[in-house]
Amino acid sequence: MNQTFENENELRDIIYQTTINPNLFDLSSGRVFHAEVLKHQISLNENENNNNEFNLIDQVLRSSSMIYVLAYNTTATSIGDDESLQYIDYSIHERLIDMTTSRAFWYLQLEGYNLESRLLLPTDRHRLSNDHRSSYASVTQISFDNEISQSFLDYASIHHVTPFQLGLSILYTSLFKLAHGENDLCISCLNANRYKTELQNIMGMFVSTLPYRIQLDPHWPFHDLGEYVQGKCLSILEHSHHPLQHILANLHINQSNILFLETLYDFITISSQSDELSLHGASFKQVSFEQSFEVAKFDFMLIFSYNPVSENNRLPFCLTCSRDLFDGITVTNMGR
Repeated sequence: MNQTFENENELRDIIYQTTINPNLFDLSSGRVFHAEVLKHQISLNENENNNNEFNLIDQVLRSSSMIYVLAYNTTATSIGDDESLQYIDYSIHERLIDMTTSRAFWYLQLEGYNLESRLLLPTDRHRLSNDHRSSYASVTQISFDNEISQSFLDYASIHHVTPFQLGLSILYTSLFKLAHGENDLCISCLNANRYKTELQNIMGMFVSTLPYRIQLDPHWPFHDLGEYVQGKCLSILEHSHHPLQHILANLHINQSNILFLETLYDFITISSQSDELSLHGASFKQVSFEQSFEVAKFDFMLIFSYNPVSENNRLPFCLTCSRDLFDGITVTNMGR
């Protein structure tokens, strides 16, 4: 597909249409990556040095897909290291790994769970699992003030849990209350899946979506819940390389009907204030999106984001829900 844009409005329209395209990805067939090269058509009165500039749209499936617009300098040279581990090498190696232990682990994780049950959240409408999704989103964005944000980070530090684990514990508590005391809770979380040191610097698609199930005791104090969630996360980390489609296949489950995949959680730590990076002469820049670009890939998605080098110490989160199920006011109330 060859597309050309002349200005930023045309570029953003291409990005938006790509974002809402429901046919780009198909996990069952392994179609999890989409990229397009876009040509920036520049008028003759503009700087001739820009004639060889292109834009690359890189859309990656992270359970929800994330879109980046990458400005690519075509004069960049490719530098290869024949002795370094490449993504294709690891992909082949991963197929040879003995998954017996991980297969048993994931079977026990989901054993006895009613995979056809839906969380009884305060929805405004109902939708059958095979109904068409509109992709329209109801979104609320909340930023904790400095004092609450610092208390969150201090609690995580004192109790030796990660911000991801603490945020997940808070989400389980909220879901328990919103779902009228339902204590067998299963949601999906994103996992970086770079569980070995040698995988840290390889360019490739490692991110996986995994089920996080807990059976919550309503009499637990929050500290006990946090310890339980921490143990759950650490045990999952040991088996995060087992693909989701294999986990479900071992349970003879049709992935299209898995309701826990409709509830997603992630905690994103921003490692740098810069939104640009350079790789062998190629310049990469992440494009920030306006709220109108929000698309509901899931029924319920909670994303925390934390920038440790930010001037303010605020900890924001974004709750994005499908408008097929939730009105905007309902999502706002849940966020509060």
